[in-house]
Amino acid sequence: MTQTRPRAEMPAPERDKLNEIEKQEWLDSLAYVMANAGDERAAQLLEDLDYYAYFHGAPIQFKQNTPYLNTIDADQQPVYPGDIALELKIRNIIRWNAVAMVVRANKNSDGIGGHLASYASTAELLEVGFNHFFRGHGAGNDRDLIFYQGHISPGIYSRSFLEGRFDEGRLNRFRRELSKDGPGLSSYPHPWLMPDYWEFPTVSMGLGPIQAIYQARFSKYLENRKLKPASDAKVWAFLGDGEMDEPQSVGALRFAAYENLDNLIFVLNANLQRLDGPVRANSKVIQEFEALFRGAGWNVIKVVWDGKWDELLNKDYNGAIVKRFELLVDGESQRYAAFGGKELREKFFNTPELQKLIEGWSDDDLELLNRGGHDVNKIYAAYSAAIKHKGSPTIIIARTIKGYALGESAMGRNVAHQVKKLDFAALKTLRDTLKLPLSDEQVEHIEYYTPGPDSPEVKYIKEHREKLGGEIPTRIVKYEMPAVPGEDFYAEYTKGSGEREVSTTMALVQVISKLLRDKELGKLIVPIVPDEARTFGMDALVPRIGIYSPRGQTYTPVDSGSLMAYKESKDGQMLEEGITEDGAMSSWIAAGTSYANHGIPTIPFYVFYSMFGLQRVGDLVWAAADQRAKGFLVGATAGRTTLAGEGLQHQDGNSILQGYVVPNMKHYDPAFAYELAAIVEDGIKRMYVDGEDIFYYIMVDNENEVQPPAPDVENLHDAIVKGLYRFQKSESKAKLRAQLLASGPAMGAAQEAVKLLEGYGVAADLWSVTSYKELHQDALAVQRRNMLHPTEAPQVSYLASQLSKENAPGVLVSVSDYIKLGADGLNGHLDRKLWTLGTDGFGRSEAREELRDFFEVDAKHVTVMTLYALLRDGKIKGDVVQKAISEFGIDPERLAPVLR
Repeated sequence: MTQTRPRAEMPAPERDKLNEIEKQEWLDSLAYVMANAGDERAAQLLEDLDYYAYFHGAPIQFKQNTPYLNTIDADQQPVYPGDIALELKIRNIIRWNAVAMVVRANKNSDGIGGHLASYASTAELLEVGFNHFFRGHGAGNDRDLIFYQGHISPGIYSRSFLEGRFDEGRLNRFRRELSKDGPGLSSYPHPWLMPDYWEFPTVSMGLGPIQAIYQARFSKYLENRKLKPASDAKVWAFLGDGEMDEPQSVGALRFAAYENLDNLIFVLNANLQRLDGPVRANSKVIQEFEALFRGAGWNVIKVVWDGKWDELLNKDYNGAIVKRFELLVDGESQRYAAFGGKELREKFFNTPELQKLIEGWSDDDLELLNRGGHDVNKIYAAYSAAIKHKGSPTIIIARTIKGYALGESAMGRNVAHQVKKLDFAALKTLRDTLKLPLSDEQVEHIEYYTPGPDSPEVKYIKEHREKLGGEIPTRIVKYEMPAVPGEDFYAEYTKGSGEREVSTTMALVQVISKLLRDKELGKLIVPIVPDEARTFGMDALVPRIGIYSPRGQTYTPVDSGSLMAYKESKDGQMLEEGITEDGAMSSWIAAGTSYANHGIPTIPFYVFYSMFGLQRVGDLVWAAADQRAKGFLVGATAGRTTLAGEGLQHQDGNSILQGYVVPNMKHYDPAFAYELAAIVEDGIKRMYVDGEDIFYYIMVDNENEVQPPAPDVENLHDAIVKGLYRFQKSESKAKLRAQLLASGPAMGAAQEAVKLLEGYGVAADLWSVTSYKELHQDALAVQRRNMLHPTEAPQVSYLASQLSKENAPGVLVSVSDYIKLGADGLNGHLDRKLWTLGTDGFGRSEAREELRDFFEVDAKHVTVMTLYALLRDGKIKGDVVQKAISEFGIDPERLAPVLR
């Protein structure tokens, strides 16, 4: 085609005509390439053209979105392998029983709760997976891990009921777990409450997505380290569009793509509604998520419209429907779901072009125009494409209707999430919609429906589950534990460090390093750090065990050739997660549940800045506890006064309480290396050999000091684990007696206070408290036992026996680098008051000595508190205390640290 003059000079009609001709020539050329060389060659040519245009200055606009259509065309859909009619009957039965379960529960106990609408919207998405994709334990290494959307639990229970795993009584005890009639069903997925059934807790929204990402990554980690054979196993995560507003839902998306997690599939149930109403009423949430995930490097598959829309799209030669789709917003879509065909005719098909497309269609015909997430053919096509995709994670965004099939009271309504009850009329309508053979009397009594174990429906789901590896969800714990080292392995730590000064953080690194060298256990140790290896002295491990990277090391590091060279490798053992405590904690959970999920008992040590630990990831810690994770969380640089210079945000005085609230978390604050070694030994044995569903939080500090040898204390190991032992007995003959309790970084102040008190005629014994939580829990258990056995001789707690007036005479004073409330919990379980010192208040940027003076936990304040306790005990006069205050230069009028 020859152009005789610049196009800009042409008259508009002539220019437009030329543009159309030119466009058609390009399209014809592209069609020729696609027909003769294939789609991939056509895509390559377009990419080459894109590069050429960019480098020659053509302003090509980047598009994050594809049109608001299904990603997979109708002519690309595979043939559905199942019995569609029979599967519809199965879904209808499960839908009914899920509703009956919740409605019955609320009829029997008003306000007990439960959710109807979420499962109603996701039934097709789940059933296609259950019948054709999700592989159970029988699939071996190819078994899938599945994160179920928390609010859909009634539907999962109802499927298990149809399979014969639960009886009617069990369904009747939904949300009634304390019933005397038998075990109940937990409100949501909770492995702690149903340890043989659920695997992952997901209802604290946002935690499912990030945990799924790191579970998928850990599967790759195990395979690359040859701890697990290479497999085709997938991690599926079913998510709600509303929960994607949680930062944890989207915070690790780029990481998943960087790690090439093609074993990860998100299924986003886009019913366009969250708890109170539309997710994005004035926009299209599906398009927003497509842009987000495509930008992060994910493979995106949209399932927007069902097969009935294909009839209209196939005859829409001018693209009128596609243009109308682009104008659609979610608030408008919600009205169509709620009000049906009449609303669709009046409001959507609102131009002559669109009206012509539906000539001859009744409102009932328009009712059949559904969302893609309810079309099993569309879902199957998406799942098939997802499991075949390589190189990146996949998200399937499926458009559904919240409360689908539940009628006017819930379907597509803002109140859908809160609907717990349906009246008789609504239940009859639901029965008729689902075409179930239930009489009005059965509906009125909200009876469950099951066609019987020999019915085609039950046989069908059982046969399909058997082919896919058995019943799910199911949690099975089965692993072989290698020999674990005993006390001899840790003996070196009982000898002390001689003249060398070592912090407990460094002692921990030495313990980990030694465990890594163990021939049996070493391969199972998983060190995890969030970009702080050098801070914690763990950089020496890097050249030895390597940092895990699925890409290996494709560059020469700047410190190449040095002893501490940075080393990444495909079989690297350390997980260096970058600056993401949520990500690192999710990695720890994946490693800590590997014993159950993979039958491989990996032992994770997650070492983090103490202040940025439990305070930042508390919700994930609770989820870890729920799913019975095992391993060690280590709060390094712990304590309010040990981290010199860092100030308010970094100095941790809170973890002692944040860890206390987690029921199955063992919480320790060791002062010495030998204590730390004993705690680690105890943890490995109890968690992995004895099989206790517990995990450990250990606080270690960064203050270098000479580590003493272990004292000659009877049953020292057991005493350390129980939480208390006498570290040093006073040899003074003074009549005034005191017992000083210290833990972790506060031990130094207590040791110095012992000497200062001698100058005031006080003989003080020094006790090491390794765990206030263990002491308190044991005391509470004994108290409860005595209360419930009032006619029997009362038992004595370990705490009370050790600190009785006979065994430990004098006043009791504790000092901690954490807030006072930790130690205060022991009051009421002793035969006298325990006076406590702690670091209540905000941190400051200062050196250690000044910080301890500010928080009143240094030796002089311990001394004054002890003297004051003796005053209150009637042993000395007030002028003795006043003299000490004056001699130490303490200002009695200054504000308490908590107020400053």
